Amino acid sequence: MASEQTTLTVPGPNGEREMRISSPSRVLWPQLGLTKLDLARYTVAVGEAFIAANGGRPVALQRYSDNVEGDQFFSKNPPKGTPEFVRTVKVTFPSARSHPMLVLDEPAAAVWAVQMNTVVFHPWPSRAENTDNPDQLRIDLDPQPGTDFDDAVPAALGLKEVLGEAGLDCFIKTSGNRGLHVYAPIEPLHEFLEVRHAVIAATRELERRMPGKVTTAWWKEERGEKVFLDYNQANRDRTIAGAYSPRALAHAPVSCPVTWDELESINPKDFTILTVPDRLKTAGDPWADMNANPGTLETLLGWWDRDVKAGLGELPFPPDYPKMPGEPPRVQPSRARKPE
Repeated sequence: MASEQTTLTVPGPNGEREMRISSPSRVLWPQLGLTKLDLARYTVAVGEAFIAANGGRPVALQRYSDNVEGDQFFSKNPPKGTPEFVRTVKVTFPSARSHPMLVLDEPAAAVWAVQMNTVVFHPWPSRAENTDNPDQLRIDLDPQPGTDFDDAVPAALGLKEVLGEAGLDCFIKTSGNRGLHVYAPIEPLHEFLEVRHAVIAATRELERRMPGKVTTAWWKEERGEKVFLDYNQANRDRTIAGAYSPRALAHAPVSCPVTWDELESINPKDFTILTVPDRLKTAGDPWADMNANPGTLETLLGWWDRDVKAGLGELPFPPDYPKMPGEPPRVQPSRARKPE
């Protein structure tokens, strides 16, 4: 007996494509009864804005074997059977190894990824034409236990002010959970480590201005009830959910771009795969002009140099990274060996 399947017509820059969706009635979000077909239709509905935000970049796919409560895995290599119209680009990873990653250039490519059981899309901050030099500065504002979304909002507004003083235009989106993601378009003139230093300089400046509210402390035991400014998301092969990407949480939320004017009045739980298409139709895409005025990192890198001279050097890297020059000991403070 033939397996259940359906076909969606997906418009795009190269005309319409007929995309097959197998097992369309498979439930992905059990609490809401939302299916694979619901996700595919969402992807078509937001396709243009989704590709504007995430297209043209290496992308990792977060895929689920059954539903969002079950097993998941990250797909970085192009899966077997990748369509001819979905291109790839070779990228270099922190290990110095290189291999190809997918690049999504049209909505049909994203729908195909959904057919391959992708729920969350993780684009790189650099483009396929220059994978080593990011054209986005990204900062993840992550509320720690004892804090919540309402604590991330003033932190984001403070970060916007800091980055503005450094000559950067900022854009913001919900993370799809409790946090916020701040983006600043930049000229692709610096490799990942320099962009990371620029991010550290900005987050340290915000930490000085909002003591007791935000932190750059890498170790969880040192963060307290603050909003963590995750500078390590600026590293090579470290990604966050893309704009308009669904998230694998019970209420089917979306990492949704918002305007700065509405930030203090929104509830991130309102942005789901059921509501965001209508929002795009009525309110438009807050990120439509993101790439109109890319900035430079000159000021932030000057702040980095200033802080280094003042004794504030490198910060810890993620545990899967090779030991980096100038990095402090990668040992949890409570476990560090104490002198006898």
